[in-house]
Amino acid sequence: MRRTIDWADGAIVIIDQTALPAEFRLLELRTVDELVDAIKRLAVRGAPALGAAGALGVALAARRGGDVRSEADVIANARPTAVNLAWGVGRALAKLGEGADAVLAEALALLTEDEELNKTASKHAAELVLAECPRRPLRLLSHCNAGQLATVGWGSALGVVWHLHERGLVEEVLVDETRPLLQGARLTAWELAQADVPYRVQPDGAAAAAMARGLVDCVLVGADRIAANGDVANKIGTYGLAIAARYHGVPFVVVAPSSTVDTKLADGTRIAIEERDARELTEYAGVPVTPPDAGVFNPAFDVTPYELLTAVVTEHGRFTP
Repeated sequence: MRRTIDWADGAIVIIDQTALPAEFRLLELRTVDELVDAIKRLAVRGAPALGAAGALGVALAARRGGDVRSEADVIANARPTAVNLAWGVGRALAKLGEGADAVLAEALALLTEDEELNKTASKHAAELVLAECPRRPLRLLSHCNAGQLATVGWGSALGVVWHLHERGLVEEVLVDETRPLLQGARLTAWELAQADVPYRVQPDGAAAAAMARGLVDCVLVGADRIAANGDVANKIGTYGLAIAARYHGVPFVVVAPSSTVDTKLADGTRIAIEERDARELTEYAGVPVTPPDAGVFNPAFDVTPYELLTAVVTEHGRFTP
């Protein structure tokens, strides 16, 4: 599959993740406003992919002229939880004094690095999973989407599945549907199908029951921000999943590039948690599913304490808080 996000003919080209799995559609983004809109409505998503989007957004702004720093600030604040977005913006912005071509070159270098870093991180994590889980072949559980669609290419947590599948070591992947936007059912399942990896989609609420029935050897997830003490912000539902895994003695492994580590934050309590539009819960396909006056609590992420995790793995290996 082509890169999730790339640069071509003066535009940012992304796979429109809101169209999957019904349609594989590419979008060309030629203005910062178009990019910000794509980020906010999750046409491009996933922490590493957002880092690439941030860098390419600055390159786009630099080539078009105007107040590049102001536009860069708008991009960096399009979504608050994933640290990679602001990191990518900052990395490209550092080259602004050398001209637009230098900014673009830095952004493109970031894309190439992201693919390689995630391959390395997921390879390290695959070896850790094999050490932690004696059963063969493995039954893995994923939450949200941490595959190629969440990165420039390859994937982080789902990259572990690719490594293990290549060696014939995966029996199946249980895919949490990941309410309310169904990134697991729509995106992870689509990626697994493309790779011919056996999988089953399950309701988020079935994960603990699957562990109780002995159907899960290891849980694999990505991350949107990792605090200095190892606390991990990831898609809402990750915290509860980690509690269930600890109770049932199931290893729980987080895989992410080191750009997701925010050393400025001492612990997870300091991570800003994005709250999404209430309509993601009160409507389904535009049809109301709650009383019209229903209150809504719709955080996009939660924070899992490090002590609940078996390991956090980056391209450098096991992360030490």
